[in-house]
Amino acid sequence: MKTLREVRIGQSARVVKLHGEGAVKRRIMDMGITRGVEIYVRKVAPLGDPLEITVRNYELSIRKADAEMIEVE
Repeated sequence: MKTLREVRIGQSARVVKLHGEGAVKRRIMDMGITRGVEIYVRKVAPLGDPLEITVRNYELSIRKADAEMIEVE
């Protein structure tokens, strides 16, 4: 299983599954991250948290803890 956190800067990945439960999963889905969507990793902060990604033609910052809940291929 590969997670969004493992995707390198400048690479894209497609969401396979969202892990987590309740409010956390709902918040991730509300940001537009759903199964089948393409995510491009733009930048990672100097200390590694957060990641800056592009999803559905908009830019988004996401915490490492949340990125670990997003399974990608």
